[in-house]
Amino acid sequence: MGRPNHLEQVRKRVKAAEADSVFIPSDFFDIAEAVKVNTCLNRLVESGELHRMMRGVFTKPRYSELLHANIPPSPDKIAKAIARNYGWTIIPCGDTALNMQGISTQVPAVWIYVSDGPYKNYDASGVMLKFKHTDNKNEIIEVSYQTALIIQALKALGKDNITIKDIRILSKRLTDDEKKQMLVESKRITAWVYECIKQICAEDSHEANF
Repeated sequence: MGRPNHLEQVRKRVKAAEADSVFIPSDFFDIAEAVKVNTCLNRLVESGELHRMMRGVFTKPRYSELLHANIPPSPDKIAKAIARNYGWTIIPCGDTALNMQGISTQVPAVWIYVSDGPYKNYDASGVMLKFKHTDNKNEIIEVSYQTALIIQALKALGKDNITIKDIRILSKRLTDDEKKQMLVESKRITAWVYECIKQICAEDSHEANF
């Protein structure tokens, strides 16, 4: 039996992925050990099949015929790759959460996440990513991603600034099953946030008490 061609195995996985997918070396550790994987990734960067966003983070280029240039992946994809690399759980917060939930159309200048990891800032090809440590693990680990994201969006708005419009926007983004799950998951969170979630999950958001 011939020796395995690790480069071709890594290349095959990259080719099968969608354009603007983001990779870290451990995504390929089932193919080869770290040193060999890094060598393969460097080869794919040299050939233009991958682009190095930052140390240990690679993206598959997505070419825009309109702009005649490669389009970078979303900052959220990069943030999730960094978190995956270090084993962190992260959730968008602040203006980042509001933008991702459709409450704000303003694109954040800095993409901010709460995390069970350390405080860290990264510059990924001009995109600033900020990770803020939180001890409120019941708001990011013990709930689903969708529930955690809505919790952060509500906290970004603030107890006294949430409107009926905000409640309706968030309600429309959820399926009935997601609402049922969120009601169960969020019983242990801050009381006013839970009251907002009950309004979001109400059958008729016109009944919201705001």
